[in-house]
Amino acid sequence: MSCGSKNYINEIPYYYSSDEFSETVQVKKNSLDSQYSVVDDNPEDLNDDVLKIREKYSIMMEVMPRQISNYKLYSYIDEWLGTPYKKQSLEVQVGIEMSYFVQALFSDIYGETFPKTPEGIFRAKSLQLFTGRGFLKEGDIIFFRYDKFHPISDVGIYLHNDRILACTAKELNIYNFNDGYFQLRYVAAGRLKTKTK
Repeated sequence: MSCGSKNYINEIPYYYSSDEFSETVQVKKNSLDSQYSVVDDNPEDLNDDVLKIREKYSIMMEVMPRQISNYKLYSYIDEWLGTPYKKQSLEVQVGIEMSYFVQALFSDIYGETFPKTPEGIFRAKSLQLFTGRGFLKEGDIIFFRYDKFHPISDVGIYLHNDRILACTAKELNIYNFNDGYFQLRYVAAGRLKTKTK
């Protein structure tokens, strides 16, 4: 190596040995890190699919994402939204009757078998019935009456923040429970009883 090369190396303004460089970088990093707080926005270590569902439904329910907790419920209903009403049918994006859907949902998610009729679900021994709207929680079944010949005519599912999953003459979708249409027809709600071992 020539004398000129040695002088060049010695004259490089930012020459560090690897240890010195690592220490300098770490000091700078610690200095920057101390200016910011670290927020863990996924303490439950949820996968991307669940985070997407939580974010989507928190927007639809107008609540904070952490308030959406029943991920299985929302994942299940997600593919069914927009399915048109069709009597005695249960086929994604083809046709749906709400009592058939509730029966399938509770069987798949909660392992609870209900009849496929609104009256049958209402009379199920595994449900605790109540009327107070203030007690409603995510996943409760809501019962409606549309005419005097059918005391329990249809069902829905309470989601969050006065939003319900229901099937109108048009389609299965999320609606505002405070809408006069639903308020005039509301009869009661039901929640699965806690199973004793």
